[in-house]
Amino acid sequence: MGFDQYHEPPEELPPATRTFARLCASLTEEAEAIGWYEQRIAVETDPEALAVMRDAQGEEFKHFSMDLEFLLRRAPAWRDIAQGVLFQSGDIGEEAEAEAFEGDGPDQIAEDGSLGIRSLKGAPR
Repeated sequence: MGFDQYHEPPEELPPATRTFARLCASLTEEAEAIGWYEQRIAVETDPEALAVMRDAQGEEFKHFSMDLEFLLRRAPAWRDIAQGVLFQSGDIGEEAEAEAFEGDGPDQIAEDGSLGIRSLKGAPR
């Protein structure tokens, strides 16, 4: 069975790169699910169904954020750029991009294996 997420032969890719590709695919899937719920919520009229869909979309927001955090921890250059763009006031665009990337170029993907993500057990919903 082939995997569309690889553009190079998977057996030639190191495990960390395959894991990174899996999380990129997961990030895309979570973003799609968020969009699907947005469409469903926009047309649903049943309040109980709306509540269920909003809760489900919230879970997708959480999963997307967790996937993104994993990827940012593995790609320091991506994190540097994201920090210059995310949660900033003003226009989103070229200026934010230019300010975000003033380093020496992309870093290698970290391979320490630690996510450092706290447990979600007992966390408020």
